[in-house]
Amino acid sequence: MQRHATPIQTVRGRHSACAGFTYLALLIALGLMTLTSTMTVRLGARFARAAAEEELIGTGMAYRAALLSYARATPVDMQRRPARLEDLLKDPRYPAVRRHLRKLYADPITGEVSWGIVYANDGSGIIGVYSLSDEPVTVKRAVRPGIAGQGQAQSYRDWKFLSTQ
Repeated sequence: MQRHATPIQTVRGRHSACAGFTYLALLIALGLMTLTSTMTVRLGARFARAAAEEELIGTGMAYRAALLSYARATPVDMQRRPARLEDLLKDPRYPAVRRHLRKLYADPITGEVSWGIVYANDGSGIIGVYSLSDEPVTVKRAVRPGIAGQGQAQSYRDWKFLSTQ
């Protein structure tokens, strides 16, 4: 009498059934790892952008404070606004070294030392700076005083760090 083995009892049959489940489990695990790493990269990019934006605000406010310092330190009958940003490093109105800014800071968004400059309407000098980046503002935050155009900004170029409003 011949006995027929059921597919579960055969080594070959068990191996084939397990292989299918193992392959499916491997595909699911690979999909989850891909999804997790994609989300991690996106989250990291968002944190990096938020840090660069915060640094832009800090640097822009440093320029704003330097412009205000320059204006407050103005001797009688002299220009209250610098003609160029380098005048904040060594005030040309004084014979001794007088600094309102230690160095010209790089724009954290572009990585360049160059900034957009806002001149007074009457041509009396610089009243503010702004980033030259056309990148869209991606991290939304509360509007801070001292930054003109922040509420309706489409790009970082729209944020103006002005010594006067």
